[in-house]
Amino acid sequence: MNRRTFLASVVALLLGGWRWRSSPLSLDIYIVPGGGYPYELPPLPYPYEALEPYIDAQTMRVHHQGHHATYVSNLNKALAELPAFQSLALEELLTQLDKLPSSHRTTVRNHGGGHWNHTFFWPLLTPKPQSPSSALQKQISAAFGSWDAFRGQLLDAAARHFGSGWAWLVKTPSGQLQITTTPNQDNPLMPYAEVRGKPILGIDVWEHAYYLKYQNKRTEYLSAIWNIINWEKVEALLG
Repeated sequence: MNRRTFLASVVALLLGGWRWRSSPLSLDIYIVPGGGYPYELPPLPYPYEALEPYIDAQTMRVHHQGHHATYVSNLNKALAELPAFQSLALEELLTQLDKLPSSHRTTVRNHGGGHWNHTFFWPLLTPKPQSPSSALQKQISAAFGSWDAFRGQLLDAAARHFGSGWAWLVKTPSGQLQITTTPNQDNPLMPYAEVRGKPILGIDVWEHAYYLKYQNKRTEYLSAIWNIINWEKVEALLG
């Protein structure tokens, strides 16, 4: 065993001990399936044109094959230089960003977040519009006062978020449901998040998610995307 391999093994062991003791989030937050490093671009669960007329095929193709694929590629390049972190599940990696070397932390934060967020996001959309079940509406209404109040608060948070980012429905470690936003490709798993917890629903408000069809009209995009949210998936995540 050479010196580099030995040091990598030691760091991995130390991180392994730390992450189970110190993470404030329970392990049931880890909900995105898929292999570890090297990461691969997951296929969409539907054809690119399947979400029309709400999201056009060209936008979906650029979003998936362009943006998401770039996050995966750049994440793999960063982790190629961090052998001690390659064995971590992506969710674990994101909860421990503050343990990464400062030289690589921002790259993993941006591109690891981008990969996780999009892998989470695609199955939350469905080509077959559906209504939320009465059980889901009751559970959500208990937290926000009514289903309409929840819709209004979530879409308002998404519309008002300055610049690129995401709007989230999150279940906190105490079991509370909260609406929050994160900048860039941050998410509620990260130690920098204002509200940490298990993501239940995420809405991408980067311009690349809607600009080809809606230009700068983010509110029109948000109104449209509400019609294709996979409420069965949301309900399963909420538990």
